[in-house]
Amino acid sequence: MLFTSPVFIFLFLPITLAMYYLLRGHRKTQNIVLLAVSIIFYAWGEPEFVILLILSIIFNWLSAIIVDRLKNTPPLVYTALFFMIAGNLGLLFHFKYLVFTLNILNRLALFDFNIPDIILPIGISFFTFQAISYVIDVYRGNGKVQLNPLNVGLYITLFPQLIAGPIVRYETVADEIKNRKESIHDFSSGVYRFMIGFSKKVLLSNTMGYIADSAFGLPGNSLTAGMAWLGAVSYTFQIFYDFSGYSDMAIGLGKMFGFHYLENFNYPYCSTSITEFWRRWHMSLSSWFRDYVYIPLGGSRKGRLRTILNLFIVWSLTGLWHGANITFIIWGLMYFFLLVLEKFTPMGSFFKNHFLAGWLWTILFVIVGWVFFRADSVTKAVSYLQAMFFGGSLSAVNFKTMVFIKEYIVFFIPAFLLSFPLNSIKQVRKLSTGNMIEALKGVCVVIIFFISLIYVLNSTYNPFIYFNF
Repeated sequence: MLFTSPVFIFLFLPITLAMYYLLRGHRKTQNIVLLAVSIIFYAWGEPEFVILLILSIIFNWLSAIIVDRLKNTPPLVYTALFFMIAGNLGLLFHFKYLVFTLNILNRLALFDFNIPDIILPIGISFFTFQAISYVIDVYRGNGKVQLNPLNVGLYITLFPQLIAGPIVRYETVADEIKNRKESIHDFSSGVYRFMIGFSKKVLLSNTMGYIADSAFGLPGNSLTAGMAWLGAVSYTFQIFYDFSGYSDMAIGLGKMFGFHYLENFNYPYCSTSITEFWRRWHMSLSSWFRDYVYIPLGGSRKGRLRTILNLFIVWSLTGLWHGANITFIIWGLMYFFLLVLEKFTPMGSFFKNHFLAGWLWTILFVIVGWVFFRADSVTKAVSYLQAMFFGGSLSAVNFKTMVFIKEYIVFFIPAFLLSFPLNSIKQVRKLSTGNMIEALKGVCVVIIFFISLIYVLNSTYNPFIYFNF
């Protein structure tokens, strides 16, 4: 079920909110209701994988109890943690990477495996990482172990973040599972945030996605440099407004039910270095790899060579996390190479002192990276990049490109402007303060939300990119 689908907006969400608030004062019953509707939410699109989700909950509930009881017995608790991680990653490997691995082995002529037909459960990367963080946070003392499996189930499956994040850390919501406090302010703030995310997804991401699909769908020999750049820039906006829009909706929905999720995006396209970009983009994933992989491996505390090795491991895994394809591995390793350059050469300090050069460097490689991210194969990505950089002059724009620009310029302008923190500009901040201005902003958001609803009701193009991961 999509947050932007009519069935969610007009049926699922109103009924869920009504049941939840009719039970106000009965926290346990409210939690059971949220767990039940979250499982229904997941089963709506993936009914065959509900049992898998429930088994994952039970496995990690038991693992956390065992780890908590063995905390003071290092050899035993390490064994329990090993089997917990192996079980979760084994599940992820089977559904997401087994076919990919077998295909590679077959291509290397090492084996002749029959390739099974395995369907990828929606959101498996997100709920698997949350489950792992729950058990590890219990081990570290960042939250009490949940003896009630329903509470673990609620943490892992809560529908706002179940299938596309953000990756919610257990320590963030451990206390709110039992002791959260709903308020009118939080509820209205959540509705406002949901409408913003909804509008970003429907009006900006979907529109940019249509242009990107048109460009990436063209064969290399008919792709001009202008159209290639238009498609790459469109996809750059599409993926940002798709995922940040979903995160906005998830954070807003969480607030409606008394949960406070951490921010997942912080204007990443205004970054002046690759390092800064990854402090602003998909922050829940970046911090997850930092705290559960990079730092446990030694981080940057064990010398330059070890730091480079740790970065290599983290960015290889980051690429793989996004998908079982060589293109994602190349995408991750590209960032590894760029981060090493910034960390261990004068380049990093240069960009700190030269804003424009740093921004151009960052946005160029971000766009190039998104080409690999979007392309179906390495061959397609290379062909597309050849069209961008060697397909004639940048003014080589055909009639189709001009039509797209003329027809969708009204979407490109806000997509560009809203990717920057305009409120940080002193003059803009002065103009946007005051009760009257705040009320006017609220009215504008409501109007834009209703326009977005009309778009949804009249359109069938409504994918979410990160559902694939």
